[in-house]
Parts: sequence; structure tokens; C-alpha cells
Amino acid sequence: MIFPRFALAVAALATLAACSSVPRIFNEYRIDVQQGNVLSQDMVSQLRPGLSKDQVRFILGTPVLMDMFHGNRWDYFYWLKKGNSGEVETRRFTVFFDADGRLQRVAGDVAAADASDSTGVTEVRNREIDLGSLPADATVEIPPPEGRGFFGGIMDSIGF
Repeated sequence: MIFPRFALAVAALATLAACSSVPRIFNEYRIDVQQGNVLSQDMVSQLRPGLSKDQVRFILGTPVLMDMFHGNRWDYFYWLKKGNSGEVETRRFTVFFDADGRLQRVAGDVAAADASDSTGVTEVRNREIDLGSLPADATVEIPPPEGRGFFGGIMDSIGF
């Protein structure tokens, strides 16, 4: 008769102990989890209307989403979860092309900056920018190579 009461008391205590929370005296270290494309204001400010898809890919990197139903639209997503606080930061940036594959407009959290804008942070989180209003005189130029480099010098000394 004592054993069933004892077993019932142990089962009740085990059930209550399973539902309780353990106070955290020492917190374990949690890393920041980052996914997607990291886009800086410098990268976005290099965008100009009329750039080809290859040039946009060179500037911004490969997009996270290239939808086959919307071939003229690339989506860049960014997601960051802070390890210690648990807060989540998300950003979205979309690039639109015309029928010829040339850059037409951009939309999203990161805005194309003018030359006078030095802050790099916009107040409006989500807006669409028509790149036709930006000056077209600034183009993306790849700097010329600075000599032949190490292997080029070796090839020259060998005679190739």
C-alpha cells in the first residue's frame, strides 16, 4: 500500500519538475547568425541606369532569388539574428531590369545615394528609386591592371 503512494508522489514530483524553469546563472555564448547578401551603401551607390545584368552581378554579387516567373527582377535578402539579444534584422533589396536586360530601377531598404549624401543611412526603410533621375555621367570603371604581377614577371623572365 505504501509503494503505490510513493510511486504516485514520485510521478507527481517528476511531472512538476519537468515543467519548471531552471534559473540561468551562467549564459552560454551564442553566435550571430547571418544569411543572405550583405549590401553596403557604397555598392548600391555604384548602380546606374543602363547597367547590364553582368555588371549588376559584379557590383552586388549573386542574388538570393532569381525567380523564373519574373526574369527581369532580382531579389537580395539579408537576415541577421543577434546571438546575445535574439533581435532579428532583415533587409530586402530588389533590382528591376527592362526587356533588354538593362538596369531600370531599384527598390528596398538600401537606397541609391547622391554624391552629396555622406551618411549612408536613409530614414525611409522601404522605397523605390527610379535610376533615370540619377546622373548618368558616373559609370562603373574597372581600374587598369598595375603591371603584370608576380606570375607575369616569371613568365616574362622565362620568355613566354
